[in-house]
Amino acid sequence: MYKTFETARLLIRPTTENDAEFILVLLNTPKWIKYIGDRNVKTMVSAKAYIAEKMLPQLKRLGYSNYTVIRKEDNRKIGTCGLYDREGLDGIDIGFAFLPDYEGQGFAFEASNRIKNAAFDEFKIASISAITTKDNVSSQRLLEKLGLKFTGTTRLPNDDEELLLYRIEK
Repeated sequence: MYKTFETARLLIRPTTENDAEFILVLLNTPKWIKYIGDRNVKTMVSAKAYIAEKMLPQLKRLGYSNYTVIRKEDNRKIGTCGLYDREGLDGIDIGFAFLPDYEGQGFAFEASNRIKNAAFDEFKIASISAITTKDNVSSQRLLEKLGLKFTGTTRLPNDDEELLLYRIEK
Protein backbone atom coordinates (compact mmCIF):
# COMPACT_ATOMS: atom_id res chain seq x y z
CA MET A 1 0.00 0.00 0.00
CA TYR A 2 2.81 2.45 0.87
CA LYS A 3 6.01 2.69 -1.11
CA THR A 4 9.24 1.07 -0.08
CA PHE A 5 12.62 1.89 -1.58
CA GLU A 6 15.90 0.14 -2.17
CA THR A 7 19.50 1.07 -2.72
CA ALA A 8 22.48 -1.19 -3.33
CA ARG A 9 22.83 -1.93 0.39
CA LEU A 10 19.55 -0.85 1.96
CA LEU A 11 15.84 -1.52 2.15
CA ILE A 12 13.88 1.57 3.18
CA ARG A 13 10.30 0.92 4.26
CA PRO A 14 7.64 2.77 6.23
CA THR A 15 8.05 2.43 9.98
CA THR A 16 5.32 0.39 11.66
CA GLU A 17 4.50 -0.58 15.22
CA ASN A 18 6.50 -3.77 14.55
CA ASP A 19 9.59 -1.52 14.68
CA ALA A 20 8.88 -0.42 18.25
CA GLU A 21 11.86 -2.22 19.79
CA PHE A 22 14.24 -0.61 17.28
CA ILE A 23 12.62 2.84 17.71
CA LEU A 24 12.94 2.51 21.49
CA VAL A 25 16.69 1.94 21.14
CA LEU A 26 17.25 4.64 18.49
CA LEU A 27 15.33 7.38 20.33
CA ASN A 28 17.46 6.78 23.42
CA THR A 29 20.90 6.96 21.77
CA PRO A 30 23.09 9.81 23.02
CA LYS A 31 23.10 11.62 19.63
CA TRP A 32 19.31 11.42 19.27
CA ILE A 33 18.86 12.92 22.73
CA LYS A 34 21.51 15.60 22.10
CA TYR A 35 20.58 16.67 18.58
CA ILE A 36 16.89 15.79 18.20
CA GLY A 37 15.69 15.76 21.78
CA ASP A 38 14.32 13.43 24.40
CA ARG A 39 10.95 12.17 23.21
CA ASN A 40 10.30 10.45 26.55
CA VAL A 41 10.01 7.06 24.85
CA LYS A 42 11.24 4.71 27.57
CA THR A 43 9.17 1.53 27.17
CA MET A 44 7.87 -0.70 24.36
CA VAL A 45 4.39 0.65 25.07
CA SER A 46 5.54 4.26 24.65
CA ALA A 47 7.53 3.33 21.51
CA LYS A 48 4.43 1.79 19.91
CA ALA A 49 2.41 4.84 20.93
CA TYR A 50 5.05 7.17 19.44
CA ILE A 51 4.89 5.34 16.12
CA ALA A 52 1.07 5.25 16.16
CA GLU A 53 0.67 8.92 17.11
CA LYS A 54 3.68 10.64 15.50
CA MET A 55 4.51 8.62 12.38
CA LEU A 56 1.52 6.69 11.08
CA PRO A 57 -1.00 9.57 10.85
CA GLN A 58 1.22 11.46 8.38
CA LEU A 59 1.87 8.26 6.42
CA LYS A 60 -1.87 7.71 6.08
CA ARG A 61 -2.49 11.39 5.22
CA LEU A 62 0.36 12.02 2.75
CA GLY A 63 1.68 8.58 1.74
CA TYR A 64 5.14 9.22 3.22
CA SER A 65 6.56 9.73 6.69
CA ASN A 66 9.28 7.97 8.68
CA TYR A 67 11.10 5.04 7.11
CA THR A 68 13.06 2.30 8.82
CA VAL A 69 16.40 1.68 7.13
CA ILE A 70 17.40 -1.98 6.97
CA ARG A 71 20.80 -3.28 5.90
CA LYS A 72 20.18 -5.94 3.24
CA GLU A 73 23.17 -8.13 4.07
CA ASP A 74 21.76 -9.13 7.48
CA ASN A 75 18.27 -7.56 7.67
CA ARG A 76 19.46 -5.40 10.57
CA LYS A 77 17.52 -2.21 11.33
CA ILE A 78 20.20 0.47 11.38
CA GLY A 79 18.45 3.84 11.20
CA THR A 80 15.59 5.98 10.06
CA CYS A 81 15.13 8.49 7.31
CA GLY A 82 12.02 10.33 6.31
CA LEU A 83 9.99 13.20 4.98
CA TYR A 84 8.11 15.15 7.60
CA ASP A 85 5.31 17.69 7.49
CA ARG A 86 6.72 19.51 10.51
CA GLU A 87 4.82 22.22 12.34
CA GLY A 88 6.60 25.55 12.04
CA LEU A 89 8.44 24.74 8.81
CA ASP A 90 7.40 25.65 5.30
CA GLY A 91 7.32 22.63 3.07
CA ILE A 92 8.48 19.12 3.77
CA ASP A 93 11.47 18.40 6.02
CA ILE A 94 13.97 15.59 5.41
CA GLY A 95 15.53 13.97 8.45
CA PHE A 96 17.68 11.00 9.38
CA ALA A 97 19.14 9.22 12.39
CA PHE A 98 21.27 6.08 12.66
CA LEU A 99 22.46 3.81 15.40
CA PRO A 100 26.04 4.65 16.45
CA ASP A 101 27.48 1.40 15.05
CA TYR A 102 26.32 2.37 11.53
CA GLU A 103 27.51 5.98 11.38
CA GLY A 104 30.34 7.00 9.08
CA GLN A 105 29.74 4.21 6.55
CA GLY A 106 27.68 6.12 3.99
CA PHE A 107 24.36 4.61 5.02
CA ALA A 108 22.80 7.95 5.97
CA PHE A 109 23.71 9.50 2.61
CA GLU A 110 22.56 6.42 0.70
CA ALA A 111 19.17 6.32 2.43
CA SER A 112 18.63 10.10 2.48
CA ASN A 113 19.57 10.52 -1.16
CA ARG A 114 17.08 7.81 -2.14
CA ILE A 115 14.35 9.44 -0.06
CA LYS A 116 15.21 12.88 -1.49
CA ASN A 117 14.87 11.51 -5.01
CA ALA A 118 11.58 9.83 -4.11
CA ALA A 119 10.32 13.14 -2.71
CA PHE A 120 10.91 14.88 -6.02
CA ASP A 121 10.20 12.11 -8.51
CA GLU A 122 7.52 9.96 -6.87
CA PHE A 123 5.80 12.20 -4.31
CA LYS A 124 6.07 15.32 -6.53
CA ILE A 125 7.33 17.53 -3.70
CA ALA A 126 8.68 20.81 -5.14
CA SER A 127 11.15 21.67 -2.37
CA ILE A 128 12.63 20.05 0.69
CA SER A 129 13.78 21.73 3.89
CA ALA A 130 15.96 20.43 6.68
CA ILE A 131 16.85 21.66 10.14
CA THR A 132 19.76 20.88 12.38
CA THR A 133 21.39 22.20 15.51
CA LYS A 134 24.36 24.52 15.17
CA ASP A 135 26.73 21.98 16.71
CA ASN A 136 25.65 18.98 14.60
CA VAL A 137 28.39 19.34 12.00
CA SER A 138 27.99 15.81 10.59
CA SER A 139 24.32 16.50 9.84
CA GLN A 140 25.22 19.81 8.21
CA ARG A 141 27.79 18.08 5.99
CA LEU A 142 25.31 15.40 4.98
CA LEU A 143 22.66 17.99 4.08
CA GLU A 144 25.19 19.83 1.91
CA LYS A 145 26.27 16.56 0.26
CA LEU A 146 22.58 15.96 -0.55
CA GLY A 147 22.54 19.33 -2.32
CA LEU A 148 20.66 21.34 0.29
CA LYS A 149 21.84 24.91 0.80
CA PHE A 150 22.01 26.81 4.07
CA THR A 151 19.33 29.54 3.96
CA GLY A 152 19.35 30.95 7.50
CA THR A 153 18.02 30.07 10.91
CA THR A 154 14.62 29.24 12.33
CA ARG A 155 12.88 28.21 15.53
CA LEU A 156 10.21 25.57 15.88
CA PRO A 157 7.06 26.31 17.87
CA ASN A 158 7.51 25.83 21.64
CA ASP A 159 11.29 25.55 21.27
CA ASP A 160 13.78 28.31 22.07
CA GLU A 161 16.74 26.79 20.23
CA GLU A 162 17.78 28.52 17.04
CA LEU A 163 18.22 25.91 14.31
CA LEU A 164 20.06 26.03 11.01
CA LEU A 165 17.71 25.86 8.01
CA TYR A 166 18.60 24.21 4.70
CA ARG A 167 16.59 23.96 1.48
CA ILE A 168 16.65 22.39 -1.97
CA GLU A 169 14.29 22.89 -4.89
CA LYS A 170 13.56 20.23 -7.47
